[in-house]
Amino acid sequence: MSSDDQQPDAAESRRTTVWGFLFRDKLPLEKETCWFILVNVLDFFASYQLFRRPGFGEANPLAKWFIDGWGLMKGMLAYKLGLVAFVCVVVQLIALRSVPAARRVLYFGILVVAGVVAYSLTLLWRAGG
Repeated sequence: MSSDDQQPDAAESRRTTVWGFLFRDKLPLEKETCWFILVNVLDFFASYQLFRRPGFGEANPLAKWFIDGWGLMKGMLAYKLGLVAFVCVVVQLIALRSVPAARRVLYFGILVVAGVVAYSLTLLWRAGG
């Protein structure tokens, strides 16, 4: 039996699967990930509109650190992009083991951020648009 006929070891097989999963194959949960990104973009715009008004500020200390250090637009964008990218990567890693579990994580994130957007829009409406 030649070396070409031998089965790859488990580690090499796993690397090939991860590589294909990340760069060649269609990613799982593309629709859910797009919804997650969309609600986060809506959160960014609603938060930006709120923070431009007197009396509104960021309650999250980590997000506040970014905003204080880099300014409203750049700080919010850096924080939000970093957070969304982190969640998307973690969800794809979870999907390697269990797509249903990864889907539940994304659905939870979508619901939480959509709730924040609804609350922000309510505050904007009460503040006069």
